[in-house]
Amino acid sequence: MGAPKRNRKKFDKPKDIWNLARINADNALIKEYGLKNMSELWKVQSELSRIRGNVRLLLSGATGTGNVEQALKTRLVKLGIIDKDTPIEKLLELSERSILDRRLESVVYKRGMARSMKQSRQLITHGFISINGRKLTVPGYLVNAEEEHKIGYYKPIDIVPAKHEEAKAEAEPSVEQAEN
Repeated sequence: MGAPKRNRKKFDKPKDIWNLARINADNALIKEYGLKNMSELWKVQSELSRIRGNVRLLLSGATGTGNVEQALKTRLVKLGIIDKDTPIEKLLELSERSILDRRLESVVYKRGMARSMKQSRQLITHGFISINGRKLTVPGYLVNAEEEHKIGYYKPIDIVPAKHEEAKAEAEPSVEQAEN
């Protein structure tokens, strides 16, 4: 049968693991994007670190990097993180948010298919979201720019606005009523 593939972790832990400022910043990102735990954020940070390392290698003029620049830019353009005409120096300015915005759960929330990031994650894991008719259950899936318009519901579902939002809208008089 052969040996099974050896699974390796896809992230590196931060060097300053107990730095309170870093922990607070990471927790704010986790709450904003509805991530499950720190390791999901660390995966994004590790991928960003790899991208920046490749850009630094390209900018240093190292030999044997002919196709690396084209491959890197092609991948980032395909994901919708950068434009075609973005210079290679601008890739050093990428942040975690640029990658987190391309995750399936973020795209579903921004398209208005869920009321919150947590609900978006729940809909994905429970099999309610599909891309081009194919059910996806991975919230961390990086959505390509061409796939973004093909996101839809896999099963019929009725998302009702939150009750507290409806009650708040009814309780507050409109600007026109307040002037009269």
